[in-house]
Amino acid sequence: MMTDLEPLQASAPETHDRAADYFWSHLEDRSVRFLPSGLAPMFFSTFSQLVAGTGDPSGRRAALAVLGRMYRRFGLQPYHGTCVAAAMVDTVRRFGDDRWDAALAVAWDRGCRRAFRLAERAADMVGDGPQVAVGEVEARDSWSDGVAVLTVRPMRRLRFLPGQALPVCTPRVPGVWRWLSPANAPRPDGTVEFHVRSVADGAVSPVLVDQVAAGELLWLGPACDLGLSLADSAGADLLLVAGGTGLAPLRALVEQAAAAPTGQRVTLVVGSRTLLDLYDAVALDKLASAHRDWLTVVLAFSDDRDVEPAAQGDVLSVALYHYRSGQAIYVCGPPQMIKAARQRLPLTGVAGDRLHLATTFDRALDSAVWMSRQRAASRGPLAVRDDDAEGEGVQGSSGELSCD
Repeated sequence: MMTDLEPLQASAPETHDRAADYFWSHLEDRSVRFLPSGLAPMFFSTFSQLVAGTGDPSGRRAALAVLGRMYRRFGLQPYHGTCVAAAMVDTVRRFGDDRWDAALAVAWDRGCRRAFRLAERAADMVGDGPQVAVGEVEARDSWSDGVAVLTVRPMRRLRFLPGQALPVCTPRVPGVWRWLSPANAPRPDGTVEFHVRSVADGAVSPVLVDQVAAGELLWLGPACDLGLSLADSAGADLLLVAGGTGLAPLRALVEQAAAAPTGQRVTLVVGSRTLLDLYDAVALDKLASAHRDWLTVVLAFSDDRDVEPAAQGDVLSVALYHYRSGQAIYVCGPPQMIKAARQRLPLTGVAGDRLHLATTFDRALDSAVWMSRQRAASRGPLAVRDDDAEGEGVQGSSGELSCD
């Protein structure tokens, strides 16, 4: 699909904000009032990126989850597609470059209608649930080279379960979404902690790691199930295997187990290249000390010959050494690690119903499984609507689930 909107998306933030406002005004002037003005930049940038066809499959699926929930919560109908397309075409004509012509207008109109149909299908997929949200970054801590921990306070409490992931977008790169999994179970103060690793040539992660500062806003989409629900363990003891920032959702599962003890014993295996690359060591020490009666934390270093021999090796090999029959295994990390786990673990006798791998979106099967999970989740606890402050103004909210 064409990418002629990219110059507009790459323009200065104030230009993007004016374009979003113009898009919203175009709809309002024609009495199409489904879109709150405070959420117009989120809808406009996300929809325009989808029309332009930019980004990777995982990012596009995150964007569709956002648009699907907005479609559902704003009560959009198929006939709204004509109005949205007209507003988008007029906005791109006004704020785009001098290449605009009649043929491009026709192409954009067709692209908008196609994108709107995708949003409609996504709405059926994600179902009912909490509104998209906006959150303020309270702190950005760099715990190791290329990794940042963002503490975010949503302007309205997020509804999520440990092990789930949320689409996250910084207005510095409007409309480009990435999956981030909270590294904590829901807290009394409502804050959420995200772990982000900067990926070379990434569009989003370097911005989150190196540029986003305390006080900035992030856009937060609906929580989605990615195959790491503790409820699926059926009460079995747990072997949690984390690679890199894939630690985040598994640490949240440990917090969930600590908040509601079930008698399960938990072994958390954390993989890193070297000791210096282990970014969450302090939090891991605290967890291990606080729950030493049922939690065992094991470190695995794939490229560090200065650590003790028992800690040397790739994370899957170390995890298999600690595996005990009957355990439920949860794996989260880079796509290549998930692929290796899918191939290796069943060969060692791990039963299919005991193996839970984070969705990566790098395989068609992952997408199909993810769609079925969202349909099931929309009938579960997250299907409860939170109609307080409905739709008024700005509101408070991967292979490796971190970024890029």
